[in-house]
Amino acid sequence: MIDAMDFSLLALSSPGWGGALLAGFLRSVELAAGGYLLGLVIGLLGATAKLYGGRVLRDIAEIYTLLIRAVPELVLMLLFYYVGTDLLNKLMGAMGREGIDIDGLSAGILVIGLVQGGYATEVIRGAIRAVPPGQIEAAQAFGMSPLKVLRRVTLPAMTPHALPGMANLWMIATKDTALLAVIGFSELTLVTKQAAAATREYFLFFIAAGLLYLALTLISNLGLRWLERRARRGLPAAA
Repeated sequence: MIDAMDFSLLALSSPGWGGALLAGFLRSVELAAGGYLLGLVIGLLGATAKLYGGRVLRDIAEIYTLLIRAVPELVLMLLFYYVGTDLLNKLMGAMGREGIDIDGLSAGILVIGLVQGGYATEVIRGAIRAVPPGQIEAAQAFGMSPLKVLRRVTLPAMTPHALPGMANLWMIATKDTALLAVIGFSELTLVTKQAAAATREYFLFFIAAGLLYLALTLISNLGLRWLERRARRGLPAAA
């Protein structure tokens, strides 16, 4: 089977599809990174609301995380993309303004970020609860404001506990970009499908796409292990 494959189709220049695959791969990385960072911000806000917010904020955060964990990710992406865009344009129309056309990259980042945020909320909430209360009480005794306690004590102390879960969420984000092919965003999976359909070389192109995803995972693992070692400096070695 390998001997029968036409590797010239992976050339970077036309008629090869290598350049298109790499461009789709870079868009997938952009989507994953943007969605992951947005999910991290939402997770921090959600965890803060659950732990320190009033009843209304806690209930909103609880409903949000429940929906994210209960509904399949593909369904959530379709809902956020189509229903969310439609509701936003109707709201703009009710305000007497023209509807907006959200570009694919921004929409993809928003969709992945909203999905990631639900899981990140629980990861960060658990990590904050793992911080010994005595550290926070000592900071408060020194007269630190709540924001300074969060920035100088809580966030640094919770990071080693949050990193394993957040590392898994990064891996999930890189795979979730493939789901956006359903809504027509031109990332690696959609480009691979188009190349395979045009050349009938399905095995060649999907193996190439799989190798690109594998390379991203291996590089990510190296970076995440380095971050975890730095975050755990001075702490007992993990069993």
